[in-house]
Amino acid sequence: MAVVRQWIWIFLAVVLIGYGILVRSVGSGTGFFLVWLSLGAAALLCAAAAHFRLWGKLPLWFRIVLLLMLAGAAGLFLFVESRIAGSFHEEPVKDLDYLIIPGAQIYEDGPSVVLRYRLNAACEYLDENEGTVCIVSGGQGYNEPYEEAVGMKAYLVLHGIEENRILLETEAENTRENMEFSQELFDPEHDRVGIVTNNFHLYRACALARKSGIRHVYGIAAGSTPLYLPNNMLREFMGTVKDFACGNI
Repeated sequence: MAVVRQWIWIFLAVVLIGYGILVRSVGSGTGFFLVWLSLGAAALLCAAAAHFRLWGKLPLWFRIVLLLMLAGAAGLFLFVESRIAGSFHEEPVKDLDYLIIPGAQIYEDGPSVVLRYRLNAACEYLDENEGTVCIVSGGQGYNEPYEEAVGMKAYLVLHGIEENRILLETEAENTRENMEFSQELFDPEHDRVGIVTNNFHLYRACALARKSGIRHVYGIAAGSTPLYLPNNMLREFMGTVKDFACGNI
């Protein structure tokens, strides 16, 4: 049995490390791929523990405490992920006053795949709701050629959205700031505001919007790339827990 457990952990380690390398190859501009490599390293340690039968040598009290901690962490993970997944299929409300599109990685030749999903969903909504104004929000990261909002506006104009329907917010560096800084461009007490972002990001973005003072918030779910959804879901779990701990949501 110990040999079987050992090889299961080795297989899991290979999968985790391989996925981390895959995420790194995309060049998303973040170091989150290191989380997958760390999980793979932890799986290798578990394989070594199984090989040397270390679990049975640990004190009983320590094993009980460790199992309770792992069960608590698993419960928290499942709870948060269920909330995130529950926002995947939000139905758009018609004739909103404003849309906010939070920024994401911009390259020299335009928006990243993640950001294009958001912008395409916004284009579809704006085409069907001609009275809605769009706010593109995002500053310039250290690894970006210009402000995300500038690139987002250029993309929307290229896809047929009139310039006078697009407002720019060029200072935000994260989702919380996207919501806070964008409020200078509308009335957060009375305007109905749609948040357009990828399905995995929608729960946290809407929670941050409400916490920042926007009273009437509506989610509009854009798509995402299935291959990288595990990475995005794990990243959002950590982001949601962090924002809750910091009092942002």
